[in-house]
Amino acid sequence: MLDVSALPQAARSDRSGTPPRRTFAIISHPDAGKTTLTEKLLLFGGAIQMAGQVRARGDRRRTRSDWLDIERARGISVTSSVMTFEHDGIVFNLLDTPGHADFSEDTYRTLSAVDAAVMVIDAAKGIESQTRKLFEVCRLRDIPIITFINKIDREGHDPLALLDEISSGLALDLTLLTWPLGMGVDFRGILDVGGRKLLLPAKDLKDAFGRTEPVASIETISHPAIEERIAQPALESLALCLSDLPGFDAKAFREGHLSPVIFGSALKDFGVAELLDCLARWAPGALPRKTTGRVVEPDEKDVTGFVFKVQANMDPNHRDRVAFVRLCSGRFRRGMKLFNAREGKMMNIAAPIFFFAQQRETIDEAFPGDIIGIPNHGTLRVGDTLTEGEALRFVGIPNFAPEVLRRVVLEDAMRAKQLNRALGDLAEEGVVQIFRPRDGGWPVLGAVGALQFDVLTSRLAQEYGVAIRLESAPYETARWVMSDKPDAVARFCASNRSSIADDNASDLVFLARNAWALSRAIEEWPDLKFVDVKERH
Repeated sequence: MLDVSALPQAARSDRSGTPPRRTFAIISHPDAGKTTLTEKLLLFGGAIQMAGQVRARGDRRRTRSDWLDIERARGISVTSSVMTFEHDGIVFNLLDTPGHADFSEDTYRTLSAVDAAVMVIDAAKGIESQTRKLFEVCRLRDIPIITFINKIDREGHDPLALLDEISSGLALDLTLLTWPLGMGVDFRGILDVGGRKLLLPAKDLKDAFGRTEPVASIETISHPAIEERIAQPALESLALCLSDLPGFDAKAFREGHLSPVIFGSALKDFGVAELLDCLARWAPGALPRKTTGRVVEPDEKDVTGFVFKVQANMDPNHRDRVAFVRLCSGRFRRGMKLFNAREGKMMNIAAPIFFFAQQRETIDEAFPGDIIGIPNHGTLRVGDTLTEGEALRFVGIPNFAPEVLRRVVLEDAMRAKQLNRALGDLAEEGVVQIFRPRDGGWPVLGAVGALQFDVLTSRLAQEYGVAIRLESAPYETARWVMSDKPDAVARFCASNRSSIADDNASDLVFLARNAWALSRAIEEWPDLKFVDVKERH
């Protein structure tokens, strides 16, 4: 039996009186209900008055986390969104990530900035491919994961089968927090296992979130709203789970080995409050962060942070450019001068902001775990480190070799200057990668998936007024060329002049015409490394 009394309570402030932070991402396969859950967490947390729905109409469709036109048109998330809000004495930094595999690079970078993750699984589909990939990224980073099994108000897999699939498929220990009483048309509510409470559907519209009733024992439930034919099988399955699954272990959870499981329905408001409480109670505060030279602890006095995302034109009226910075240590104050380790220069942070998706608010101070925005004009790039003077570089912010390459053709040659600026902005965001051939040809664009090119052409037209056409490139793949022998690099470039390009960070790239050409280059040039993952710097 889960002993809730043994679970740690969330501290309401640290020694300095600062509210604790919970910085977490929501990850899932597309259409598992991630954005709907995000909206409901904001609603239950008191951050908004009405939750939007991705597939609703009119005002109800206007979700806060999906704010780009193409997101609203297609009903999917294509860029990571940050929402900061305070609830019950805790500051939550919620990062809503793209679920579609074509935007996985943005999600991987976002996961470098969080201390916990909520993995959303569709009860009817179980573990899907993108969920598995994102889980593995979390595992590599030892990120604690809370599992939310969504859509239990619809027909889906048996709860026991779902738990077995997650446990065996992901090699993850599970512990149970809530349990469904029926599923689909037989759904009657959920049972809070540790709190010994029954959450039932709302009686009327005035009671929007249903009603909670204590139960004397979770082994026997007697309630007029739950028929015996539903209660008995649910309790038998619950008994099996409680006998087989381990109890909650805070250390195992924070090390990423144990995941609390919440069955719920984001659309019908079931399990959302329990998830918010789970994050408040057990998700870690700001964790230490690795650099190339040492580990930065969150209680260090000096301010440190890193840029994990750049977004252009969040406010189209001002053509702005904002760097998303994860603070790792120290107390940040408005007007501070911070050292950009890449450029070796100090910069004044005059107007730092907190995010609420597209909305923003100027702040006076921030603490480890917070995500702040720094407006700039191209000074900051993804991977940059900001400190009070120490030359550090945080690790774990990757670039991946593209799987799709296209050559860009400008429809109006008079717009070449605007195109170059726009491509630079959007490449820095991670919408696409840009490779500029050294022989002077049109830029070659790289992406993890073809849908990224749809986002690119849409945003070029809407935000920059530039129309382009994309053509097949005479290359299949790209690799970064690295070596500690400059002479070998120079000879390689001279021998492959038509296939050499520079990326947006001016790093050398080999554009291979096919897999055979890449294999041959690797064989013929043993002094060079052709890498498919590059650390941002």
